[in-house]
Amino acid sequence: MKIVIAGGSGFIGQKLTEYLVQRGHEVMILSRNKKEQDSKFNYVQWLQLENNPENEIGYADVFINLAGVSINKGSWTTAHQKEIYESRMTATQELLRIIQQMPQKPFTLINASAIGIYPTSETTIYTENTKAIANDFLGRTVHDWEQLALTAKNDGVRVACLRFGVVLGKEGGALPPIVLPYKLYAGGTVGSGQQWLSWVHIDDLIRSVEFSIINEDLHGPINVTAPFPKRMKYFGETVGAALNRPHWLPVPTFALQLVLGQKSKLVLEGQYVKPQKLQDHRFEFLYPTLESALDNLLKNY
Repeated sequence: MKIVIAGGSGFIGQKLTEYLVQRGHEVMILSRNKKEQDSKFNYVQWLQLENNPENEIGYADVFINLAGVSINKGSWTTAHQKEIYESRMTATQELLRIIQQMPQKPFTLINASAIGIYPTSETTIYTENTKAIANDFLGRTVHDWEQLALTAKNDGVRVACLRFGVVLGKEGGALPPIVLPYKLYAGGTVGSGQQWLSWVHIDDLIRSVEFSIINEDLHGPINVTAPFPKRMKYFGETVGAALNRPHWLPVPTFALQLVLGQKSKLVLEGQYVKPQKLQDHRFEFLYPTLESALDNLLKNY
């Protein structure tokens, strides 16, 4: 298949591009900056006034939208929140424009999303059928992002919004900053420790994207999380055990709030999110348990 990726330079984008190329797909990456062409895939410049990327793309089977300023970098000041929100809306609007200009429309749009759309809770179990939306910055951002992407259905395009959980990877995602205190013998429970962490191994996340492309009856919201979320205290204890480091120095809630501000919600509050649609379609997780994921990721770390 010919697949166009927006946001291919980030941690997930790089992993996904490498995987899709290895699987024999033709990949084009939309980039703001002019780049030298790679032997394995092509770059197409976009989001510049003089660009008409649709002319270079010609035809594509699938668009994958990962574009947007990372929520993990920087502090959530008002200006940064605006940048996070507008970067996603602008990129998605441009993708929709490109699709509308194409004589032959792509079959599928895979749009990145996040489980942050669900309200935080220590008791509720969320599936794709959950209608509740978090009344905070992240919830509103994800909701608006999904609603905009779903308008591609008006052009006959199947839209799947993949709600990524907390991504665990060696080179990026949430794991390196979690591991660092343990490497320094200073790891411990974050906040109350009772908050849920709905995580997913980067390899399973990447495979779920291709799985969602191939399974044409998958559409709308799709939770991309491992089937067994864990509470933060258990997660930390398991990291410590995997690294043969103590889990002893607690990180109090007020300290994180002082350092991270609103962004502290990412680690102090959580949701139990089930990958119901992936399980119903018999998606096979390579790393369904936290122990198996950390054994793979922290080996020789």
